[in-house]
Amino acid sequence: MAAGLALASLGGVAGHAAQPVAATTAPAAPAAPAPQAAATPGGVSNTAPTTAAAKPTANPSSPELAMDGAPVMTVKPMIGQPTDGLFGLQPQVTKNGQFAHWMHNSILVPTITIISLFVLALLFWVSFRYRKARNPVASKTSHNTFIEIIWTLAPVVILVLIAVPSIGLLQAQFKPAPSGAVTLKAIGNQWYWTYQYPDNGGFEITANMLKEKADVAAGERGRTDADGPKLLATDNRIVLPVGVPIRLITTSNDVIHSWAVPAFWIKLDAIPGRLNETSFTIEKPGLYFGQCSELCGARHGYMPIAVEAVPPAEYAAWVKAKGGTMPTPGKASDKVIPQPGADGSAAKVEEAAETANATGPVENVATPANATAPATTQGATSNPAGAGNAGQ
Repeated sequence: MAAGLALASLGGVAGHAAQPVAATTAPAAPAAPAPQAAATPGGVSNTAPTTAAAKPTANPSSPELAMDGAPVMTVKPMIGQPTDGLFGLQPQVTKNGQFAHWMHNSILVPTITIISLFVLALLFWVSFRYRKARNPVASKTSHNTFIEIIWTLAPVVILVLIAVPSIGLLQAQFKPAPSGAVTLKAIGNQWYWTYQYPDNGGFEITANMLKEKADVAAGERGRTDADGPKLLATDNRIVLPVGVPIRLITTSNDVIHSWAVPAFWIKLDAIPGRLNETSFTIEKPGLYFGQCSELCGARHGYMPIAVEAVPPAEYAAWVKAKGGTMPTPGKASDKVIPQPGADGSAAKVEEAAETANATGPVENVATPANATAPATTQGATSNPAGAGNAGQ
């Protein structure tokens, strides 16, 4: 397989590859990943650093891996992407999105239109009926009880009618994922996305925006129309199954980002030190695009999201090709999903291993039962710092 698929064999880590060739070509030998620096402003490439902990692919020559760099699923007009000249929301492919689309078109827009036209008509009527030429002597009416009751009750009734479906939609958006859901962990970075599949063996994918052909360096792959629109195409797409609940977890390694795909009716903030969660189910296969929707720095506009929604059988084949595993059907997820930098995260495990290799084994000495705890100057605060850490 081409050099693009050789890069895919490095555990789904993002990297700019050469243009893909036919699937019958023999796979090139995978080279050891070299860490790259994260992007900085000022025209510097925004290629993400290589993930050292990523697992190698089980079958580098699998055609399923073509979905990483040489897309087999092409873009469909007006589906999953912004369209020039199109007025309205994108076609929705989730239950919540379809309900929100209906609520927007059938409730919010008519209500706003009627109120705006009514207020505009009142302004014209008052300007004409009570102009100075027609009313040289101004009315001294101080109030009208009937009118005051109407203009108090009418907005209340309108707000209640809008609140009923709104609260239902809000509740549905944060409904916990059921058993058997596929967990996708999206980690925001400046300025790229890292994805993990905890229920499928924990393999990791890093996605960078594909640059235009005029901007790529030698050996890099530029964007084509098959990859997606400008500023939305990525070198590595994530793959999710159709008809299967998706448990989305977001967090961040640096600043606040936001994982947003309009066709899924999803916008979930990725906050450092916090795990946010929501769930959704994709109902139609296709290629869907999104972006980071939280101002996160100089290259905020270069953090696209590309999702391929495929049938469950194709998803299982893709997971197997990535070196992952499929969980037991119907079994609830029991995977521990730590925050970046927390105990149990990949970075902490790797750091602990390096420390152990450098220092060697440490002998732990048991503390006698009657030993006196060390004195501390820590005041009566909620700070859990112990002796020697007062004031931190």
